[in-house]
Amino acid sequence: MRRIRVYEEAWPLHSPFVIARGSRKEATVVVVELEEDGVKGSGECTPYPRYGENVASVMAQIATVMPQLERGMTQEQLQQQLPAGAARNAVDCALWDLEARRQGLSLARLTHTTLPDEIVTAQTVVIDSPEKMAEAAIMLWNKGARLLKIKMDDRLISERMVAIRSAVPDATLIVDANESWHGEGLASRSQFLADLGVAMLEQPLPVGDDAALENFIHPLPICADESCHTRSDLATLAGRYEMINIKLDKTGGLTEALALAHQAAEQGFELMLGCMLCTSRAIRAALPLTPGVCFADLDGPTWLAVDVEPPLKFSTGLLHLA
Repeated sequence: MRRIRVYEEAWPLHSPFVIARGSRKEATVVVVELEEDGVKGSGECTPYPRYGENVASVMAQIATVMPQLERGMTQEQLQQQLPAGAARNAVDCALWDLEARRQGLSLARLTHTTLPDEIVTAQTVVIDSPEKMAEAAIMLWNKGARLLKIKMDDRLISERMVAIRSAVPDATLIVDANESWHGEGLASRSQFLADLGVAMLEQPLPVGDDAALENFIHPLPICADESCHTRSDLATLAGRYEMINIKLDKTGGLTEALALAHQAAEQGFELMLGCMLCTSRAIRAALPLTPGVCFADLDGPTWLAVDVEPPLKFSTGLLHLA
């Protein structure tokens, strides 16, 4: 019989995280611990209000499968019992971690993945005035970051982007609008970003407005984030997006994420690996996906004032695994 513990944690950030939807000062996560035969595995999720989730709703979902988990529920059975989302992610990752520890293997070895010694990760520049965003970009560049993810809303786009590009002319820039733009003017904005040498534009339009992406030739790759959760979404993305952003909290865990990555790659999509504001515990669970991605955006723990123990080793723009 497995023992199960489910609890909430709140991790203060060292500075506010500001995107088009608002500002956050802490990362609130739900942790699932499974113990069997003296071996303990854990998984973490970040409930996301954009998807109608909060701590209470996630814990309530997890409670519905606790009897089956105690009796030995597998990952395959879990996929049928809970929908994709944060709750299933925490449970699925706890099952993976438990199995890896039972076998005495790393999660990478369990999933037949070879990880590099270090991973280049995006460092996020949050929304602020053009001058403050440029200052943040050059500070990150001077500390070693070479891939910067620029958060945008629907204001001061050209002013902010020109200031940032002038401050860091050699940085690789990706832009994330978090659904805040509109179809009108999108083609000209995309061309403007391409002319600045931006490498990718992420989720410019609200979910449901994706059809507007078919109406112009993309001068730079466009990545689906909120529009892509699981394999069932891929059919609607063809011809609209060139890339998808895989996050375990959207897929409902590593099980679906691995399947999504495989199927998306087969269909010609390039891959990005993202995260929510989270601890190193959540990033560890996603590491088997890193070898196949064009961009890794795994800086969630770097926003925390204090990380979980033991933390992963980050330097600015790099995750060190050696």
